[in-house]
Amino acid sequence: MKLLRPLRTGLALFFFIAITLLFLDASGTFSRWFGWTAKLQFLPSVMAMNVFVIAFLILLTLLAGRIYCSVICPLGVLQDIVSRVRITLFKKRNPFKYVKEHKWLRYAVWVVFLAAYLAGIQVVVALLAPYSAYGRIVRTLVHPAGAVAIIVAALTLLLVGILAWTGGRTYCNSICPVGTTLSFFSRFAMFRPVIDEQNCKNCRICEHNCKAQCIDIANHKIDYSRCVDCFDCIGGCKFDALHYKYAWGAKKSGLSPASEPGSNGRRAFLSGAALGLGALTLNAQKKKVDGGFAAVLDKEIPTHDTPLTPPGSKSVKDFYSRCTACQLCISECPNGVLRPSTDLSRLMQPEMAYEKGYCRPECTRCSQLCPAGAIIPISREEKTEYHIGTAHVNRSLCVAQEGTKCGNCARHCPVGAIQMVENEDLGNTIPAVNEQICIGCGACENLCPVRPISAITVNGRHNHLNI
Repeated sequence: MKLLRPLRTGLALFFFIAITLLFLDASGTFSRWFGWTAKLQFLPSVMAMNVFVIAFLILLTLLAGRIYCSVICPLGVLQDIVSRVRITLFKKRNPFKYVKEHKWLRYAVWVVFLAAYLAGIQVVVALLAPYSAYGRIVRTLVHPAGAVAIIVAALTLLLVGILAWTGGRTYCNSICPVGTTLSFFSRFAMFRPVIDEQNCKNCRICEHNCKAQCIDIANHKIDYSRCVDCFDCIGGCKFDALHYKYAWGAKKSGLSPASEPGSNGRRAFLSGAALGLGALTLNAQKKKVDGGFAAVLDKEIPTHDTPLTPPGSKSVKDFYSRCTACQLCISECPNGVLRPSTDLSRLMQPEMAYEKGYCRPECTRCSQLCPAGAIIPISREEKTEYHIGTAHVNRSLCVAQEGTKCGNCARHCPVGAIQMVENEDLGNTIPAVNEQICIGCGACENLCPVRPISAITVNGRHNHLNI
């Protein structure tokens, strides 16, 4: 029994470090080893309709409680780290006390989250999703990408940090929609911490050690909907009054489980779980320059009537309806093509631009890592089937208009969609784009020597598959 806490701590640190490395990994080294940890996250699995992972996490919760929150979720582990730092710095061994559930806040946030999910308001979903919030914090604070991204990440970290510093798992149990969803199942977990009233001396050590603030020792009860199974209470009990044990039917057998859900709890479970699961089912390069004057001005991002989204996303609409804005694809993009959007309709979700690099035909890393199914896994051969955009030539900007022989866009087009054709009026060749062949990779735009806006630019396509 005493080994439960160190085992949980070890597993939590493994997941926390592995997921953190994923967001810091520009080379792809860690993604080969730890990419599966991202696909175990609850909300991305729901977005991807990964039935096996969803079933596993629900069954795990029904079996052992909210292990997901204390081990697998990186934002949950981050809160534990903040709490531990506070205890270490101030040498305060018993910083917590029992607090009643903030039902009005907890379920109001959950309803807003569910409504936003059903309505397709992804910005709300992205801001509240715990895994995505952690990804943005790590990615943005280590590799800043614009003022909006920095502000959102900093405010999220500040909010989570303050709540963890003052109340342990307050964010998990009052704001996090994933924690609330799992709470519908955790209150009926087969194995739970159970208080032995005969051995309990009411010393309150367990209550003060409970970072979820869910142990009411005065009434010998535990709110299992908020318990995250950290096992701090069991490890700290000096009187052997707390055990993690099989708890179904414990009340009938004379053992006293800390909290038996009554009819209200059962109604909350049945209605909440049915509503939640029903709704979820329904929705279910390095920089290159060419030409001696290329470095004079930095390139600017042209205006896109339709945003560019990665190959492997079926369409712009499908991509943004599934993406949780975790920014793992942004972290893993080796060519600097993906970056967080500042558009309010898709705030912090990825979009593509080619002023720093282009989408290389041989790279499929984002599709292999996306845990939400917004980008499906594709091979290098399949990537050419996705036509994410179309190149357009602005003749007034092209250096060929001035008699300069360039042809850089045609030379670097990987699919031969650009040809240099004779123009009798100019006595020179100018680029012409075959829109049926163009895949929108952006090589032409990125390698065009014209600054600050390239003479050839790529605009997104709503639907990506040429079928």
